[in-house]
Amino acid sequence: MFDLIVCQGRVADRAAWMIEGAARTARALEDRYGLKGQYIGKPAPPADDDWTVSLPQARETLTGLGEAVTASLKGDNLPVVITNTCPASLATLPVVAREHPEAVVLYIDGHGDFHTPDTTDSGYLGGMVLSGACGLWDSGHGSGLRPEQAVLVGSRDMEEAERELIRAAGVRVIPPKEATAEAVLDAVGGAPVWIHIDWDVLEPGSVPADYTVPDGMLPAQIRAIFEAIPAEQLIGVELAEFNAPTDSEDSERAVSIILDMVAPVFEAGRANATSPERSPSGG
Repeated sequence: MFDLIVCQGRVADRAAWMIEGAARTARALEDRYGLKGQYIGKPAPPADDDWTVSLPQARETLTGLGEAVTASLKGDNLPVVITNTCPASLATLPVVAREHPEAVVLYIDGHGDFHTPDTTDSGYLGGMVLSGACGLWDSGHGSGLRPEQAVLVGSRDMEEAERELIRAAGVRVIPPKEATAEAVLDAVGGAPVWIHIDWDVLEPGSVPADYTVPDGMLPAQIRAIFEAIPAEQLIGVELAEFNAPTDSEDSERAVSIILDMVAPVFEAGRANATSPERSPSGG
């Protein structure tokens, strides 16, 4: 059974259409697959603030997301989490680590998100997400993810201090050109898999994101990864950072690309639901 969990509270948003981007993605998934989303948080305006301000502001939203993912995983469901920004994962990844200690997290992102309060120059909470989940600093929302079980896929925009932290922690990195389905499967092995995607991992022009980076992955690569991960290993998906265009046609085009990339998740889930060994799934 799929649990569609949708973040609608500000979590360090610096652009105006991130919350709307999450809502549009969720509504499209509801329409296509007959799901009913659980919407968490109350929208608030974006701001160019420091993590010391944005993190406390997001506490209620982050707590709600963590509780929703906990309930989904404990219910043996498959959470599909749609968020406005990557910092929402400060709430979700510690839950994954707690409920599935052996899980590998594929962190598919154009950035490393491995800064700490001591290394960040921008003060942006989004640059400190994976390091927080791995316990390099205390977000107040837990940690527990072992760095060697995190795999950065498609990451290319990382500062030297951040790269050094990644190397020292033992986080694996698969650059965009090497991010084939085969390479990802080799990194995953037989472990349960949680997939996090920030759409800035893509080559600019496919899905608008808040912080674009050239020389990225292509939508076909993302879909191939979803097709390759065995359905019985996939324990959850989170999609972040769709900066919805104000033009409706551009927005619909981007949402269509997103839905095409993640379609294997739902196709595999529905196929398993109809097999004699599995109980029926639904929205």
